[in-house]
Amino acid sequence: MFPIIPADSAGGTGNEGLFGYGSNGGDQSITNKVSNAGVVSSDIAGVGTARAWVSACEYGGDKGIFGYGGPVGTPVSMTNLVSNLGVVSADVTGVGTSRSELAACDYGGDKGLFGYGCTSGYSDKSMTNKVSNVGVVATDTGGVGQARHGLAACEYGGDKGIFGFGYNSALNPDMAGMTNLVSNTGVVASDTAAVGSKRYYLAACSYGEDKGIFGYGRTAPSHVRTAMTNLVSNTGVVATDTTGVGTAKSHNAATQYGDDKGIFGYGYDNSSLVSTTNLISNTGVCSTDVTGVGTARQVPGACSFS
Repeated sequence: MFPIIPADSAGGTGNEGLFGYGSNGGDQSITNKVSNAGVVSSDIAGVGTARAWVSACEYGGDKGIFGYGGPVGTPVSMTNLVSNLGVVSADVTGVGTSRSELAACDYGGDKGLFGYGCTSGYSDKSMTNKVSNVGVVATDTGGVGQARHGLAACEYGGDKGIFGFGYNSALNPDMAGMTNLVSNTGVVASDTAAVGSKRYYLAACSYGEDKGIFGYGRTAPSHVRTAMTNLVSNTGVVATDTTGVGTAKSHNAATQYGDDKGIFGYGYDNSSLVSTTNLISNTGVCSTDVTGVGTARQVPGACSFS
């Protein structure tokens, strides 16, 4: 008799993960695989244009995509597909408005969504770009909700997504605590009132097959780095702050692994670039720091595959 497929696998199960790109004083295209036991590999030679401020998500049930980003002030819209073996492809010509500091999540079991971010000159956007189940990126969809950058996104409920937090200089005091839910057809909802501490340059991933977690980042109004987390229920409800575990940091990334667990990695603490990671259990508990593997860097992207 065939095994029952987990709830989040209308597409795939996120058995392995991949951190990619980022900056350590110069833009990188290196990647680091995450095994189904949460072990991070050493650096894998980069493919595609070296850049930072990228975002990434799963698509097609078992593949991933890195997209957008670029050097500060000169964003791009190119993408790089990730096979179900974690192999990154060469650059694919960009579609949609070039921008960086955006976020991405999967939805519908086998599709993805890039959203928000800023163009050159830090003009904040709320537009989105859908990713089909074969990795084709669509043109811009009109924005919904507060335009912002430095936000994070993840899947929840098995086939839906959520964008949350971020930064916009027009906001008071600059940071956003609002979230925007994504339906299983990729429709973004209007702003949901803030829950938890406002912050930006954080990361998010799914866990437990149908829930999500936001973690780390810089808080308002003092811009202090933190290790706090906020859990997302299987109905998209964000919980209040959970006391941080591990070194406070920002500019990190996160991905699902092992079907039902997550991992936060890389970033910048209060004094240096790091490669440390923090594992998330299938009940949303964050572990203490795990010694870093690979090049310490900030603003990479991360997605699951396999």
